[in-house]
Amino acid sequence: MARINDNFLKLKAGYLFPEIGRRVSAFNEANPEAAKRLIRCGIGDVTEPLPEACRQAMHEAVDELGNSATFKGYGPEQGYAFLREAIVANQFADLGISADEVFISDGSKCDTGNILDIFGPGNVIAITDPVYPVYVDTNVMIGNTGEADASGAYAGLVYLPCTPENGFVPSIPDRHVDLVYLCYPNNPTGATATREQLEAWVAYARREKAIILYDAAYEAFIQDPAVPRSIFEIEGAHECAMEFRSFSKNGGFTGVRCAYIVIPKALKGYTADGTEQAIHPLWSRRHSTKFNGASYPVQKGAAAVFSEEGKKQVAALIDGYMGNATLLREACSAAGLAVYGGVNAPYVWVGCPTGLTSWDMFDKMLNEANVVITPGSGFGAAGEGYFRISAFNSRANVEEVCRRIGEIFG
Repeated sequence: MARINDNFLKLKAGYLFPEIGRRVSAFNEANPEAAKRLIRCGIGDVTEPLPEACRQAMHEAVDELGNSATFKGYGPEQGYAFLREAIVANQFADLGISADEVFISDGSKCDTGNILDIFGPGNVIAITDPVYPVYVDTNVMIGNTGEADASGAYAGLVYLPCTPENGFVPSIPDRHVDLVYLCYPNNPTGATATREQLEAWVAYARREKAIILYDAAYEAFIQDPAVPRSIFEIEGAHECAMEFRSFSKNGGFTGVRCAYIVIPKALKGYTADGTEQAIHPLWSRRHSTKFNGASYPVQKGAAAVFSEEGKKQVAALIDGYMGNATLLREACSAAGLAVYGGVNAPYVWVGCPTGLTSWDMFDKMLNEANVVITPGSGFGAAGEGYFRISAFNSRANVEEVCRRIGEIFG
C-alpha cells in the first residue's frame, strides 16, 4: 500500500491564485466579448520587458555555452561567485554579510517553502494575518498544523493580526514562538515596518531563541529612505534571522526565475537535546542535495541587474510600477474606499464597500469592470473585507482600470 502524506488533505480546496484563475476562466468562457477587455490586476506578475542589460548578458552567456572553450556544465549549487559577490557588494554593503552566506535559487516562493526541510517537528510557528498563502500551505504540507476551522485558520499556528490600527505590522506576541514569518514591504497589504518595529522583533527573537524568516522580495520598491530594506540593518539580526530576496519583481524575472536566501553563519538553531547548531551548513547540505543550481545564463542576467545600465533600467521599471500604484491609490480613494499600501510597495490594499465580502468584491470587479483583483480573504481571515490591486501592469491598462473604478463607484 503506497502511503500518501495525509497532511495534504488538510489543505483548503485550492491555492488562492489557481482559484482566481479558475474563476476568471469560467468568466471568459461565459462572456467572450467582455473577456476581450479583461485587465488583470490580481496575481502580482510583472508585465514589462526584461531590462536590456539583463537580456544582453543572457545572450552573451548563451553564446558562451556554444563555445567549447567557454562552455559551462554543472555550476556550484550555491550559485556562481560572480553573482553572490555582486549581491553582497550592491545589497548588503557594510551589513556584515559575506558572499558564502548567499544561496542562489530559482525563486523565493520555493525558498520560503523549502526552508522547512531543515526545521524539525514541534516548532511553534507564527505568521501574520493576512499573509502570503505559501507560508501557511507549506507548513500544512509538512505537518506543522492541525485542521483548518471555518475561517480557514489552522490549528497549531500562531496568527498575528495585522490591521489598520497597528499599521499592518503585528504586535510582539505575548507568548513564545520558534519561527516567525515577516514580509516587509508586505504582500498583500503593501505596508512597511519601521526600524523601531524591526528592532523590537529582533530583540524578541534573540530573547526567545527564535528565528525570523524575513521575506524582503519587495525591498526595491521602498521609496522612503528611513524604511529599512534589510533585516540585517538591525543590530543582532545576524543571530536570529535569515532573509529571502528575489529578482522577480525588481528585474522582471518572474518567468526567468532567480532569487536568493541569505543565511548568516551566526544564525543558530537547536537539536532535540538542546545542543546549539548552526543553520548555515544545514541549508547548504539541503541545497546541494536537492538543487542543481539556477542556470548559468539566468545568473549572468541577474548579475547584470547590478551593472551601471542595469541599475538605471531597473529603476525605470520600479518608477513605472510605483507610478501605477499612485494612480490606483488615488482612484480608489476618490471612489470613497479606504486605501492602504502602494507607497513603498507595488500593492494597494483596499477596504471593500460596506456589505460586500472580499469575494463579492472580486465578482463585482470582474463582472462590472472586467478587472481581476485579489480577494483579501484569500490571504487569511484578517484579510476579509479587503482586496488587493497589483500595480504590475502597463500605464495604459492602469489608467483604464482607474477609469472603470470611477464608473462603478461614481
